[in-house]
Amino acid sequence: MKFPIIFSILLTSLVVSCKNDNPKLVKEKESKSTTEIAQVFQNKGHEIVYNMVQKVGNYDQLSKKKDVIYTYTYQTPDGKTDTSTEKYIFDGELSYGAYSKHERTLANLTGLIEQGYDGKTYWLKHEGTFSDNEAYIKRAAFNRPTNFYWFTMFQKMLDPGLNYEFIEEKTIDNKIYNVVKVSFTSKDDKPTDIYQLYINKETNLVDQFLFTVADFGKMDNPSLMKLQYEKIDGLLIPTKRQYKRSNWSAEESDLPWINVSWTNIKFNNNLSQSDFEK
Repeated sequence: MKFPIIFSILLTSLVVSCKNDNPKLVKEKESKSTTEIAQVFQNKGHEIVYNMVQKVGNYDQLSKKKDVIYTYTYQTPDGKTDTSTEKYIFDGELSYGAYSKHERTLANLTGLIEQGYDGKTYWLKHEGTFSDNEAYIKRAAFNRPTNFYWFTMFQKMLDPGLNYEFIEEKTIDNKIYNVVKVSFTSKDDKPTDIYQLYINKETNLVDQFLFTVADFGKMDNPSLMKLQYEKIDGLLIPTKRQYKRSNWSAEESDLPWINVSWTNIKFNNNLSQSDFEK
C-alpha cells in the first residue's frame, strides 16, 4: 500500500480529442520561454478521480503539512473499542500508534501498547518493553501501513500502478453519483484490493465506497464505507466513517455498522525520525 505520487505529465504542445478510454488533456499553457506541464488521463474514470482529489486536497498539499497527530477510535457493534494516538510523518510514511484501549487489537494484552514503523522496521512495545513476539510484530506490520493508508487514501488514489474504470452514473437517495472502480496492478497475479468510489456529482466528494481486503481473502463480498467530512487546515478529511459488509451494488445489509472516527487532528507538530524509532 505504499506507492509514490502519480502525475503523468506531457511537456509538449498537444491537442487531444478523445473518447472515454483515450488519454485526455486537462490543460496546457505556453509562454515565450516555457511550456506548463499538463495532466493526461487514462480515461474518464481517472479524470473524475483526479478532480475529486483536487477537491479534498492532493498529496502535495498534504505533504506540506509535514506530519499529523490525531486520535483514532474504532468500535465494533458489540462495543469492543480500540483507541490510539496516531502519529505520521508523510515523507517516508513513518507511522506510530499508542493504544490506550485495545479490545480488538491484541486484546490478550493489558496496558499500553505502542506500535511503530521507522521507515525500515516495524516494532511493538508493551508497557514500555519491546516485544520480539512474531505475531505481535506482524500485527504492527499490518496496522501501521493500514492506518496510514486510510488517512491518506484519497491522495493515494493518484498513485502509480492504479487502474481506473468508469462504471456508471447512479442515483442514490436523490443524489447522482459517478461510480468509478479503482484497482491495483498486480505483478505476480495475486489478488489486490479494489475500491469502487461513489463520487457525488454536485460536491465532487466520495460519499461512500465499496472496498475489498485482499490480505484477508475478502474479495467476493465487499464492505460499504460511508463518510462524513471536516475541513481542517484547508483539507477536507473524512473524519467519521461507518462500514459493514455489502455487495457490488452497494446495497445496505441488515448488519450493524462498525464506527470509526478521527478526532483532535493537528498538523505540523515538528515530529522527527526519533519519534518513530525503537
